[in-house]
Amino acid sequence: MSGDGQNFLHRWSRLKREASVNPVPSRKGEVSAPPPELPSLDSLNFESDFGAFMRAEVDDGIRRAALKKLFSDPRFNVMDGLDVYIDDYSKEDPIPPGMLAQLQHARTTLFGVQPEQEAPAEAPQLAEVPPTADADKPEPDHGAAGQDA
Repeated sequence: MSGDGQNFLHRWSRLKREASVNPVPSRKGEVSAPPPELPSLDSLNFESDFGAFMRAEVDDGIRRAALKKLFSDPRFNVMDGLDVYIDDYSKEDPIPPGMLAQLQHARTTLFGVQPEQEAPAEAPQLAEVPPTADADKPEPDHGAAGQDA
């Protein structure tokens, strides 16, 4: 394999040197084809054939101008709803007060009132209920009943 690689590299190097010393002459009798007749950029619309502008012989500036004319059509400026990353996320979007109240209600319903929580300032304070006579009685400890025996 190393012998084959050496032969390949020698042959490649020799051909490169010969090509740089003796460039391939171009055919002087051959005249390049005239640029294709293109329609005026002002006359283009959405239904026009833009294939003539996509040929290799067409200047890049003219090709870009034709594409710019094509994509300036309002049909290409329709939002489809799948562009999820187009919003400006640097703007603050606060949670509406109604949704905050629902979240707070769900939190207290599921987890009870947390001691570190303070009552919201805008929430109306509940009137205190006077203690009943049953509140003075100690609650029975059901877990200790089996240990006294």
